[in-house]
Parts: sequence; C-alpha cells; structure tokens
Amino acid sequence: MSDFTQRFIFDDTDVRGELVTLGDSYQHVLAKHPYPEPVAQLLGELLAAAALLVGTLKFDGLLVLQARSSGAVPLLMVECSSERQVRGIARYHAEQIADGAGLAELMPEGMLTVTIDPRAGQRYQGIVALDGINLSACLTNYFANSEQLPTRFWLYADGRRARGLLLQALPPDRLKDAEARAANWQHLTTLADTLTAEELLGLDNLTVLHRLYHEEAVRLFDPLGLEFRCSCNRQRSANALVSLGQQDAERLLEEHGGSVEIDCQFCNQRYRFDKTDVAQLFAGGGSSAPSSTRH
Repeated sequence: MSDFTQRFIFDDTDVRGELVTLGDSYQHVLAKHPYPEPVAQLLGELLAAAALLVGTLKFDGLLVLQARSSGAVPLLMVECSSERQVRGIARYHAEQIADGAGLAELMPEGMLTVTIDPRAGQRYQGIVALDGINLSACLTNYFANSEQLPTRFWLYADGRRARGLLLQALPPDRLKDAEARAANWQHLTTLADTLTAEELLGLDNLTVLHRLYHEEAVRLFDPLGLEFRCSCNRQRSANALVSLGQQDAERLLEEHGGSVEIDCQFCNQRYRFDKTDVAQLFAGGGSSAPSSTRH
C-alpha cells in the first residue's frame, strides 16, 4: 500500500503512536489544482494530520480540518472519513507566495478549526490559533489547550509524499507514578524530535521506529489503508440548486444561457443542469440522471 496508517504501542509504558504515509491520495489532491510548492507541502501536512487524528477517534462520520487566514493562503481544508477516505483543497494568492515560505508567512492571523461530524450524535468543534512554528506545533497546542490526552505531532510533505508521526499518552495503567509518567513522556518525545524530514519521508516505518526506539519494547500493528475519495455527487449539487428556490434557480438558468454547471472544488467534477433538469427538481422528480435534452 502507498497510503496507510500504522499503529504502535510501547509495551512497558502508557504511550501509543501512529505513523501515516500518503502517496497516491496526496497526488490525487495535488493533481486537481496547480499548487505552488509551499502550498502543496502545507496541504500534505494537513492531510497527514487528518489521517492521524481519525486513528485516535472512535466514531462513524467525518473529520474536517479547516484553516483560515488573512494571508497568501486564506483557506486550507481537509476531510477524512471514518472509512479512511481523504480529500483536500487550498485557496491561495500565487503572487504573494515566496519560495520556501512557511506557515507564519503563508497564513498570518490564522485559525484552525477541528470539526468532528458523526452521522449520529452531537457535532464537536474546536479552534486553535495557527501561531506555532508549523502545523505540528499548532496541533500539539490544540490538544494541550483542550485538556485532552498529551499528544505530539511530527508532519512533513514534499510534493510527492506526505508523512506523519503521532505520539499520545494513555490513561495510567502500567505507570501509575506521575513523575515517572512525565519523565517517560519527555524521553519518548525528545527522541522523536531527533527525526528529520528526510528520514521520515525516505524511510519505512520499521526503520523509523528502530532508529528512534531500538532500546524500547515497541509493538507494531498491521497497516490500515487510506484512499482519495471525493464525496460530491449529482444529488448534492441538485440540493444546492433547490436551496436557492425555484425563482432564483430559473433566473440563474437564464443568466447562463439555459444551463448551469456546478463544479466540485475538491475534485473538479462538473454537474450540469438544464431547464428540464431544474423543472424536474422542483416538481419532486429528483436528480438521479441528466435530462434527455442534453447535447
């Protein structure tokens, strides 16, 4: 598999970890828009973060990471479903992007919103400022500020692969003493801090874990696959037209010469509706297929 997460645990301590590799799905996202290199890297890091976060959750639904700013990249948005399907998009001002620009330059005054949207149950949303040196630091701050389990991220992307490492402290079990737990957490995260972008992007998971934790008892679990998949469809596009109301939808048809095309921003798929389609929608006939008047 070119796209997967792989969980590991430290048998003698109360810490778990997860590694993510995104290849094909990352390339699918980048192929939809001509992203400058700094934007492609930032988007890859956010994709890796979403895949890691889904692994920490037990839910049936959708995780959305949405970053907004007043700078060269006003929007980054990534989704990962509980079925482990990912998609993402960025909005940017090309003329404002310098080679090698980082998070602070690309997204000043930025805010990251984390949304957990289960199919059943209550929606959860948390917000953190993008004031860290990189996305890894910002997500670490999010967990610290929300008083959740101590969690650290290491995220890298280079336009070809996106990789990530997560460490998370678990509730006390093997280590009951608070000082011993803190010391162990400090030890494991300090070792992870020595991992370079080149190592994480270029090495397989077994080699990464051996380099970092060859003196620890680490158990690595089977990988779980990920894939690019866009959730857009004709029915959702039709619902957007219906939400306008019949009068406004018909006016839109007139303004566009008798047909309306709705584009998916994530995958560039186009859904076309003509007068017959729109009439069918407001007559309650649904939108399962384009009308027979299509040329």
